[in-house]
Amino acid sequence: MTDSNQDKSEKGQGPGFEAKDFDPYMLKDPETMALNFARALENLGKAASAWLGPRESGEIRENTADPVTDMVKTLSKVSEYWISDPRRAFDAQTKLMTSFFGVWMRSMQRMQGESLEPEPDRNDKRFADQDWEKNPFFEFLKQAYFITADWAEKLVTETEGLDEHTRQKANFYVRQITAAISPTNFVATNPQLYRETIASSGENLVRGMKMLAEDIVAGHGDLKLRQTDMTKFAVGRDMALTPGKVIAQNEICQIIQYEPTTETVLKRPLLICPPWINKFYILDLNPQKSFIKWCVDQGQTVFVISWVNPDARHAAKDWAAYAREGIDFALETIEKATGEKDVNAIGYCVGGTLLAATLALHAKEKNKRIRSATLFTTQVDFTHAGDLKVFVDEEQLTRLENYMNVTGYLDGSKMATAFNMLRASELIWPYFVNNYLKGQEPMPFDLLFWNADSTRMAAANHAFYLRNCYLKNALTKGEMVLDGQAVSLKSVKIPIYNLATREDHIAPAKSVFLGSQFFGGKVDFVLAGSGHIAGVVNPPDKKKYQYWTGGPAKGEYEDWLVGAEEAAGSWWPHWQAWIEAKDGKRVAARKPGGDALNALEEAPGSYVLEKA
Repeated sequence: MTDSNQDKSEKGQGPGFEAKDFDPYMLKDPETMALNFARALENLGKAASAWLGPRESGEIRENTADPVTDMVKTLSKVSEYWISDPRRAFDAQTKLMTSFFGVWMRSMQRMQGESLEPEPDRNDKRFADQDWEKNPFFEFLKQAYFITADWAEKLVTETEGLDEHTRQKANFYVRQITAAISPTNFVATNPQLYRETIASSGENLVRGMKMLAEDIVAGHGDLKLRQTDMTKFAVGRDMALTPGKVIAQNEICQIIQYEPTTETVLKRPLLICPPWINKFYILDLNPQKSFIKWCVDQGQTVFVISWVNPDARHAAKDWAAYAREGIDFALETIEKATGEKDVNAIGYCVGGTLLAATLALHAKEKNKRIRSATLFTTQVDFTHAGDLKVFVDEEQLTRLENYMNVTGYLDGSKMATAFNMLRASELIWPYFVNNYLKGQEPMPFDLLFWNADSTRMAAANHAFYLRNCYLKNALTKGEMVLDGQAVSLKSVKIPIYNLATREDHIAPAKSVFLGSQFFGGKVDFVLAGSGHIAGVVNPPDKKKYQYWTGGPAKGEYEDWLVGAEEAAGSWWPHWQAWIEAKDGKRVAARKPGGDALNALEEAPGSYVLEKA
């Protein structure tokens, strides 16, 4: 194949006319369509080879049938309930067929020109194209899909005899299936996709299958779904720009201290413990969104733990290691750099869970260095932990641990996929359609760049987290053993600012609220608008969202919310006032490292640049 032909093969070719010149659903150039279909299939073959290659060579050894097996086993329990009683099964089938018949009759009436009241709008962004309403064929597909999805979810809800975990898994798997089979995900049943395919004579599919092959290659045999243009950003160039120095490091983290921007600073330094599941620069995306920069500008001396992106060398690093070599190492570094023993600490997500457990360990050891703690979207009790619990039971954990014991870590793509599955209709299938069926590159978006910049999880650390938190809920039961010592949150009596976000699907607000009740001291529970990221990263000058404050986090979350007071805008100034109320003393601004520590490198450091 010549270079010019190769270029055409990869890019496809279109007929070169505009949609207005023809019926958008009428094929005008069958020859070009056939040629482009052949080229799309050629690229699809490359994608298949990229997927099969690492499995045939043994580079990927995981049993991909296991998740499917668990899904089938879970849903079979639902099926058994309905099939075991013929009358029950007949009634369920009759309801579904009756609903289908009603939609069919409605479609026939519309085709005959009758004017009917529109169906209630579900505000589903997947069905935004006007032909889902105006075209009787596509309107029928949409309504049939909604009926089927509702019916399937109702089957799970009405199945008797299921334990709570099995019912949650069944609901989750049904939602994954219904999200996948949506008519919006297929060329022939999505009006916009169909029109674009006809208009370009399939050129979109040529581009899309080429991108699919590239994304599987990028994922080393697994699909690395691109949600943004990763070439448009670089850490340290476009994001993580707040000036600072790496002043200490060890095997699992670097400690960054940021340059002051005020003449005086709060005497008590601030330590941020971010999650290791993602990288710390979510709090320093750019100068306009940076929580870190904002804190520096308020006169805080800010230190951040930048976790290593672990590999096989870190396999045995467990929670005790992250507490001692992470949080305690940071506290020692802060004392060397500033001379201060007293510190305010922030923990975000699982970083907050680790911080809470470390505080309980400190209380047992009479360590009073951390004088106040702020928790961002942090769960310490996992009773209401949401759909992530679907992935955690003894059978699945044993399988995961066996996998991690071979590699020494869990690849970051596995966690990214799990998080995306929590909102598959928003975080998976729209990108599947846009990338691989429309053949369009996603738009550059800094937040999605960060989201795709995944990290690995050290085997011992991740296993400890899943077993002790999601499976056993050990921390609030007083059963967690950290560094050989049983720890209890009741012994944590320092002031705590506990921030939840109202639309959080990772750390649900109800779960964070319940966790507030297990500490031994005063907890100020604050609820922010939006979700796990946007609710936290919400600069005051944007004047977005709102937050709620109220009385003690006692009783039920829903009752607390009814009596809570709403305030417009960001919670950041409210938190800053809370910090200063604990200790507002100020001293002269401090340079990174002070007189005791030399800078190892410029922020954001090298650990954060390591790719998974």
